[in-house]
Amino acid sequence: MIDLKQIEALSARISGLLPADARLLQEEFKANLRPLLESALARMDLVTREEFDAQTRVLAHTRAKLERLEQQLAEFERDARVE
Repeated sequence: MIDLKQIEALSARISGLLPADARLLQEEFKANLRPLLESALARMDLVTREEFDAQTRVLAHTRAKLERLEQQLAEFERDARVE
């Protein structure tokens, strides 16, 4: 899940883009933006960088194992043809 501090920072940056003379509008916008961002990000089914990196390592390990098994299979098939 997305870190609430990151959502708060994103909300502050977006609301900071509003003109300074619209301070009341800016505060109201900021208050409504956070729940909107949380809802939108939750629907996206995002993962953290740590989860992504862990899955990348698992995938690399699985690919290496698959390559070793493919090589073993090719050797077995060559040996079977020779006999």
